[in-house]
Amino acid sequence: MPLSTDTTHAKPVSEATLAIAATLFTRVSPDYIRRLFTEVETLFGGGYQDYQANDLKYHDFRHTLQVTMAYVDLIAARQQHPNATPVTFRQFELGLTAALFHDSGYLKLRSDHEGTGAKYTYCHVLRGCALASSYLPALGLNLEEIDVVLSTIRNTGPSTSGMRMRFNNKDEQTLACAVATADYLGQMAATDYPDELEALFDEFAESDDFARVPADCRVFQSASKLVTDTPVFWQRVVRPKLEKEFLGLFHFLDAPDGTNPYIDAIERNLRIIAHRASAPAH
Repeated sequence: MPLSTDTTHAKPVSEATLAIAATLFTRVSPDYIRRLFTEVETLFGGGYQDYQANDLKYHDFRHTLQVTMAYVDLIAARQQHPNATPVTFRQFELGLTAALFHDSGYLKLRSDHEGTGAKYTYCHVLRGCALASSYLPALGLNLEEIDVVLSTIRNTGPSTSGMRMRFNNKDEQTLACAVATADYLGQMAATDYPDELEALFDEFAESDDFARVPADCRVFQSASKLVTDTPVFWQRVVRPKLEKEFLGLFHFLDAPDGTNPYIDAIERNLRIIAHRASAPAH
């Protein structure tokens, strides 16, 4: 059931992913998925070559697991829909790989002792693609499969609107849009999302400082401004992207009665955020 899996640790997400995959596909081998989760958990924990452990408070490993679980839930719903062309198990694995690597670009090298990985916000997608392209051959991916993963990671970038993303086929576009959709759904539907916005602002502020963005040119000039603008951001930016750029894939999660667990959770969070923003300061 969507939003029922503990995303604070890799094991519950890995087990839920394997259980769902076993119901969706025939002849499922757990080997790649188990190794993938183990490898990425090691990577984010600082156990891979020249990379430090993730040191962010918002875009941490839990965020990656939230996005990954949302991707799995979305593909599961789509696979069982009569009007959708199912993806193959290998395609499912490639999308899963992209979900787990999509924010790896925030990781710092061991020689980097300045600030946190948040400073790489503006280039984290490119850095993540570079890391993934060097890492994935060891997981057995061929060049074509790596290309699918990289294009999917690129599609999670915040500025994809004018980029006219190119895909080799409809299946690749579906995977890319599923992961990008999950990136928004997973974080904004989390129960602690209203409490995490200050940490998100701190990341934006550090990245703006690192990029030397003038104060009057910054999108968010205070944490309170970010909180106040979040409901508008959902309505004017995120929801249109989900509907148009990302093919409206989130609708596969709609129940017959019109409810959608992720959208309903997001709207509850937005009501909490709006209430807090309107409350008088003490």
